[in-house]
Amino acid sequence: MRKTLLFPLGALTGACLTLLATSPQDGQWVAKAAAGADDAYSQLNLFGEVFERVKGSYVEKPDNAKLIEGAINGMVTSLDPHSRYMNDKAWTEMQETTSGEFGGLGIEVTMEEGLVKVVAPIDDTPASKAGLLSGDLISKIDGEAVLGMTLEQAVNKMKGPVDTKTKLTIVRKGADAPLDVAITREIIHVRPVRFHTENGDIGYIRVTSFNEQTTDGLRKAIASISKDIPQEKLAGYVVDLRNNPGGLLDQAVSVSSAFLARGEVVSTRGRNPEETQRFTAHGGDLTKGKPLVVLINGGSASASEIVAGALHDHKRATLIGTRSFGKGSVQTIIPLGTGSGALALTTARYYTPSGRSIQAQGIAPDIEILQDIPPELKGRMDTMAEAQMRGHLSAADGSEQTGSQSYVPPEEKDDKALHAAYDFLHGVTVNAAAAKTAPKTAVPN
Repeated sequence: MRKTLLFPLGALTGACLTLLATSPQDGQWVAKAAAGADDAYSQLNLFGEVFERVKGSYVEKPDNAKLIEGAINGMVTSLDPHSRYMNDKAWTEMQETTSGEFGGLGIEVTMEEGLVKVVAPIDDTPASKAGLLSGDLISKIDGEAVLGMTLEQAVNKMKGPVDTKTKLTIVRKGADAPLDVAITREIIHVRPVRFHTENGDIGYIRVTSFNEQTTDGLRKAIASISKDIPQEKLAGYVVDLRNNPGGLLDQAVSVSSAFLARGEVVSTRGRNPEETQRFTAHGGDLTKGKPLVVLINGGSASASEIVAGALHDHKRATLIGTRSFGKGSVQTIIPLGTGSGALALTTARYYTPSGRSIQAQGIAPDIEILQDIPPELKGRMDTMAEAQMRGHLSAADGSEQTGSQSYVPPEEKDDKALHAAYDFLHGVTVNAAAAKTAPKTAVPN
């Protein structure tokens, strides 16, 4: 998630001072703290010495600012795959992205083992039209190796003027050789919500991302469907969150609220118990309690998992598809001052209303439906998951789940999960040979 409540540095410092003053073993605590500080200062002295040696002895005169930025990047990215430092340019571009309109290719990416990994292509963007798939690894950009670049550097290299082309070299699981894909850059207008009516009695709503426009788009979708289908004829809604890589926390809460009359949506728990936050539904159920099916798969991550987990735990929706990605950590955006960029730092884990951690586990569907993968794609996109990412934050209870299928057929007629959702809302039992039912956990009162 890209926006959460920030804890002022002054407040944190005050809390530390209070602990120091009220501890029953003040002297011992102070001694340990001093020892820790001495060790940290020793390491900082080592950094300073290395910095000076590089400045004075490197074969060419280095750029001091680049040296410091590289050191910061190394420190932050060593924590987990989602923590990162953004310089001023990258920070500005991220703000444009969350507003819902930006230039580029239209892919959500992360870093894995030195390569850029596609979490999910955004619908109706150049990347989606070029055939990029969830789980693809980008090894080269315009012939230049990605290995050695930071994620921000790679993303910036993929961006460029509208109507210009970039060539990506893709490593795809099961492919005999890397694939070269030429993509023309466009202004990316992220339309996060699409909808239509099906069979005259079902409302289908596709949520592709959670940006600042998502909740408004969802409200309009529900209002339009309610207008087109009389309440007495409306069998229910299908909310499609497949290959939705996530986005803003506040949008996940407000989207969940559109289907819940009351109750907790999600909680975040940091290193210290006092940092726990709980987010509850507000505004009331806009669908007036109509049956709800949520589609998820291995590309449903972060905000998507918050929504799916909340609706499932409140017994408000039936989940159909495959296990979600398992990205259950909170990234707090901490601006570092004018011209200094910002820090995206993992500060907490997400928990569903029943107290289950999402991190490295994901959300299991009530009814598992596996798609028929075309022969040319078999073995190339079977699974993807947070638990498979190098350096990921471990699961809260130690048990982790591997990834699941993320393929969605381009033609609706071939989409087994979608047809299972329609059948479910029509009261038709899903074929037991194609589905596996998982037990549903109720929310404790």
